[in-house]
Amino acid sequence: MAEEQCSEIEAELYYLIARFLQSGPCKKSAQILVEELEEYELIPKRWSWDGKQYKRNFQDWVILNQHIPADYLLRVCQQIGPLIDKEAPPSVPGVQTLLGLGRQSLLRTAKSCSHTEWSGTAVAALHRGRPPEPPVNFGKPPSIVSIMGARQATGTARFGHALPSYTYQHVKMHRRILGHLSSVYCVAFDRSGRRIFTGSDDCLVKIWSTDDGRLLSTLRGHAAEISDMAVNYDNTLIASASCDKVIRVWCLRTCAPITVLQGHAASITSIQFCPAVKGPMRYLASTGADGMVCFWQWHSLSMKFVDRPVKFIERSRPGVQISTSSFSCGGMFLATGSTDHVIRVYYLGSETPMKLSELDSHMDKVVVVQFCNNSYSLRFVSGSRDGTVRIWHYQQQEWKSITLDIATRLPGTAVVNGEDKTKLVPTMVAWDRGDRTVVTAVSNYLLKVWSSTTGQLLHVLSGHDDEVFVLEAHPFDHRIMLSAGHDGNIYMWDLSKGSKIRNFFNMIEGQGHGAVFDCKFSADGQHFACTDSHGHLLIFGFGCSRPYEKIPDQMFFHTDFRPLIRDANNFVLDEQTQQAPHLMPPPFLVDVDGNPHPTHYQRLVPGRESCKDEHLVPQLGYMANGDGEVVEQVIGQQTAEDGHGESPLDVLIRELQNQPDERRDQDGVPEGEGEVVGSPPNVGLRRSGQVEGVRQMHHNAPRSQMATERDLLAWSRRVVVNEVQQGVLRVMEETRRAKGEVECSLYNTERRRKPVLGAPKTEEQAPCKRFLRRTQRKKKKQTRPAPAYQTRSARDRRPVDRRRNSDSQMDSDSDGEAEEQAEASDASSGGEAQWQSDSSSSVSSSDYSDWTADAGINLQPPKRTSRRQVRPPGGSSSSEEAECQGEEARRKQAEEKKKPKQTKQKKPSSSLSLAGCDAEEWLPPSWIMETIPRRSPFVPQMGDELMYFRQGHQAYVRAVRRAKAYSINPQKQSWNKLNLRDQESVKVVGIKYEVGPPTLCCLKLAFLHPISGKMTNDSFSLKYHDMPDVIDFLVLQQFYDEAKEHNWQTGMRFRSIIDDAWWFGSVEDQQPLQPEYPDSLFQCYTVKWDNSEREKMSPWDMEPIPDEAELPEDVGDGVVVTEEEVKARLYSPQEGEWGAHTRDEDCQRVIFGIDELLTLDLAKAFASPVDLRDYPLYCTVVAYPTDLSTIRRRLENRFYRRISALMWEVRYIEHNARTFNEPQSPIVTAAKVVTDVLLRYIGDQSCTDILDLYHKVKTELSSGEDEVKHEDTAEVDMDSDTPGTSTGQQRANPSPKKRGVVLDVRAWRGQCRELLRRMMDGPDSEPFRQPVDLFTYQNASE
Repeated sequence: MAEEQCSEIEAELYYLIARFLQSGPCKKSAQILVEELEEYELIPKRWSWDGKQYKRNFQDWVILNQHIPADYLLRVCQQIGPLIDKEAPPSVPGVQTLLGLGRQSLLRTAKSCSHTEWSGTAVAALHRGRPPEPPVNFGKPPSIVSIMGARQATGTARFGHALPSYTYQHVKMHRRILGHLSSVYCVAFDRSGRRIFTGSDDCLVKIWSTDDGRLLSTLRGHAAEISDMAVNYDNTLIASASCDKVIRVWCLRTCAPITVLQGHAASITSIQFCPAVKGPMRYLASTGADGMVCFWQWHSLSMKFVDRPVKFIERSRPGVQISTSSFSCGGMFLATGSTDHVIRVYYLGSETPMKLSELDSHMDKVVVVQFCNNSYSLRFVSGSRDGTVRIWHYQQQEWKSITLDIATRLPGTAVVNGEDKTKLVPTMVAWDRGDRTVVTAVSNYLLKVWSSTTGQLLHVLSGHDDEVFVLEAHPFDHRIMLSAGHDGNIYMWDLSKGSKIRNFFNMIEGQGHGAVFDCKFSADGQHFACTDSHGHLLIFGFGCSRPYEKIPDQMFFHTDFRPLIRDANNFVLDEQTQQAPHLMPPPFLVDVDGNPHPTHYQRLVPGRESCKDEHLVPQLGYMANGDGEVVEQVIGQQTAEDGHGESPLDVLIRELQNQPDERRDQDGVPEGEGEVVGSPPNVGLRRSGQVEGVRQMHHNAPRSQMATERDLLAWSRRVVVNEVQQGVLRVMEETRRAKGEVECSLYNTERRRKPVLGAPKTEEQAPCKRFLRRTQRKKKKQTRPAPAYQTRSARDRRPVDRRRNSDSQMDSDSDGEAEEQAEASDASSGGEAQWQSDSSSSVSSSDYSDWTADAGINLQPPKRTSRRQVRPPGGSSSSEEAECQGEEARRKQAEEKKKPKQTKQKKPSSSLSLAGCDAEEWLPPSWIMETIPRRSPFVPQMGDELMYFRQGHQAYVRAVRRAKAYSINPQKQSWNKLNLRDQESVKVVGIKYEVGPPTLCCLKLAFLHPISGKMTNDSFSLKYHDMPDVIDFLVLQQFYDEAKEHNWQTGMRFRSIIDDAWWFGSVEDQQPLQPEYPDSLFQCYTVKWDNSEREKMSPWDMEPIPDEAELPEDVGDGVVVTEEEVKARLYSPQEGEWGAHTRDEDCQRVIFGIDELLTLDLAKAFASPVDLRDYPLYCTVVAYPTDLSTIRRRLENRFYRRISALMWEVRYIEHNARTFNEPQSPIVTAAKVVTDVLLRYIGDQSCTDILDLYHKVKTELSSGEDEVKHEDTAEVDMDSDTPGTSTGQQRANPSPKKRGVVLDVRAWRGQCRELLRRMMDGPDSEPFRQPVDLFTYQNASE
């Protein structure tokens, strides 16, 4: 039959159909289809090598496509549906059909499904009395007409339908107005939304009209930059804070100054009116860079302020600033953040404000704190420079927190903006209006949206090109958030979708973009205002911009920068007119250069609306300014000196001022009803500065600017900002009162609830619960006489009470801090130096400070030099001047007081008088001086391979700061310098101790390669000491590996040693202690003890229960631990750690050697610990005392884990002698000999006669000293500053005579010449071989 024409894809479809039919029950149909394909020649032909075509049969076609299965067509149909659903979602999700229609059709497109027809009946349809839910694939809601029709029919409508988020796309910028000469960091709306306030670095506060952008008034008086502003809830007062340490409060109705509050000693950082309603008294809260929080009390009816505030001085150290504050919506709580990393919460529900809590979970300065917008829970969010944001919630007597790691990324997203290279920090945080989400601005210019309940990252919003410091939530729409940054961009976001709605760019013609510094919404949400770095006010809103077209681009009053005179109370008068600024007649409107605007603009000034044109143009004259320049100035129509009568402008102004009086009299208002605010007395007057441009308009005041008594009365009655209507005010007060009552009720309820001891209270206290639970068990059982298990240091020290909400403690804190502030408010540098010296007074503190070991400082005991260092002529007789030059004067004074003894105290620690201090406080704690090996607390030894747990270290730092044990800088911790993981494998390569109290152990830890286990070149350092209720964050690698092998599972039984007894329990769950450390095993198991208590445990604290183990008689009791069980849990030495011998063999050999050494008179001084009754200052100088008897007891108890740890401690005998005594004293010489002999004996494991070795060493030292005398050489220890194990390794000079290398002091010049010659020969030195030619390179000298 003739060949039928078909395309290639049609032929393939026939093939797939035939194959599908062959695999199913319709095999006859398949056979007929195959026959017809061959009959009509629909099977593609094959080509031969010579270009001819030949027919194929169906079987050949099947062989050619063996890779196509029989059900291939079915698979294609199953997969095509989900692919189309992604492009154009169906109306009924999840339904897969090939025969659908409309939005279920496989032929649909996104464009064909975008248009939806809505009818009023469909919108009005109810679902059990509620508006209909839109379908999940729905794009746009119905029109507002359908919404309103449905609302009329049903009485309900969904907010998302009535006001879809795309409605905000119609917001536009009405006007950009230049009204300040400097950056404007503050903007605010009044409570009605009809007025805008701006505060600038030009010291001015200005009032603008929201509806048309007019400049209404200027509030003058500040002498420095405006730092913050606040409007009270009655809309009657505005308070402005400044860097001049002063708070000024004005009446909004008349712009009259109400009071000047002077209580801060430094710049004021924030100011807020308290929303609480309790009787007529209100509070204004202010925080300052002086570390103070002030609560100013004022009367809501009389508007009188109490001069003395309730003051909290929070200067934990010099330089602390309170940087941010936030009131709760009911006004019962105030949270503040400070640069000392602490968040402080104050409670205003009592008679006077009181400090409730101090939260020190952050590791760096707190930059922002924000309370939630609703009162159903006590929550606030804090952001810190440590890279975390915390959501705090008051529950069960404490503030618990959820930590948001701002480095978190959405799953599947790539790294952007260098997130993996730079440390990210939050720049601003904010709640949405419904408190459902928290928005954080990050230093990589992204915004991140988090769930406020779970802490889950929901959206990442990108668009900004610079840091964002402005986040503003919509006043009632929880979906809308504004963001603005230094890139000049203003974004409006839909938080529910994580999408951008609208973007504005603040481009200033001829100046580039202006950074946006602040942004606020009006109360009705119809407008928002922004301010920028160039002094502009930007007004945005819905509707028409025509009213804003009637104002000029630059709006200043000619009196804005006129000089002021101030009295002793900081009230001001205009210098020219001697009147209060708010009582001066209407000023002229001028541009930034001081030129008056045309007459139609002059009518925009309040009070000049009805003036005639000829009276609106001021006279201009020429006069000299302060610099001798002649400038054009506004001088008025006639000055007081030029004429005897009033000018026409004066007459006109007076008539305008009389009109309100006449209307008031006609309405029956008594003339004296308005309160006249008189100007303050002129006491102690002084002038303010003068600058260029519009600032120079202050030379002559026209007579029209001189107000009479009638003028003052008229101006006192003007209304600049209207008060809130009484009915609205009453409702607002009732709402705030109810919110405050709810907050007090929540607080009192949670305060009565006992904290749960079975689970971690807060993240920072989680590692401590282990010990608190054991304390509780002791109260219940009393099965043993031993105290509750904490740590060994806790047995000798009183536990620290960490609860901060007791009234007595708050009172004492306030009193103590007040005394501190009285001494340190204007402290000199000497006071600060005194604070800085409060840290450790260790003998090594001069050469070791916080976290400087990363720069190469050795943490071993300093190795000695064989001779005293060569002193310059005329130097002091003591060597400490060469070691610590910073204390030269104090050391000289100490030297003069010394007596000429053979053995003296070397260091100036005698200045650390023990008067008033118990000598026992200086003694090293028992955990350091223990001679019996114990598993906990961890005592480091040289060469230990450890697992370091970052979260445990952070908990230790928080505990130190909470207890104020010693000065510690969280910013300098290792996790802020290095990219530390949750847990790191490290090795101890340096140990050093610092004198206390408390005695600190300083470790240098080298990273171990995770696979090979070898040391890398990277290391970090840390300080720590054993603290009550703080779990070890360093665990021996051997214990860690053994714990991992147990592979604990839910339901498994275990036992753990507590207070020398076994306690039994079972595993309930395994999950990270903190979500930000998902890979850490630190306290990852939730266990239930047999007495039904629960807590978190680490796997290395748990052991399987052997079959032969003794069980307690009563459930929940403990079983005494045997000595064999204790020894079985200790460290097992690895091969090679004790050389060719075993630990037992070598310990016995060294014990025998020490016994022989003690027979010598030379070693008698080191046979026992130093008697503090004879040397009471010894413990204030020596941080780690040791002696031969202590070393012997430790050897007997197998204390040392390896031979290098033993040699490290032996070296400390000489180190301590050199530290406490004069370098050339006999005791130091004896210590040198004893140490050398013992180190050689330990290092040579074949040596058995230590006395013979002693005679050899003594001979070598004597001959070495003679050789040094004759050759006049100086000896240097080559490895004295090299980190490592102090094992007495090979030295650079193999000579056995001396310890070190002998260098000729006169050979240095020749060596320097040789070095310079080699440098000159190098090709890189060519540009530096000759001096620079100043004629060729004339700028080189700069």
